[in-house]
Amino acid sequence: MIFTLCKNVINDGSYEYQSMLNKIDVYLLGNRIAVDQYTVLKNMMDAQQVTE
Repeated sequence: MIFTLCKNVINDGSYEYQSMLNKIDVYLLGNRIAVDQYTVLKNMMDAQQVTE
């Protein structure tokens, strides 16, 4: 569920990069998302950074 919510926020572009990165870091450390999900979210954020 957290993964889906984060993915939606990232797709909408309604986030600040560093703040969202901190959130997904905490979710990873708290075992709320898996490493592969973290990688997907981080790659999505990085791809948006390059295009902006």
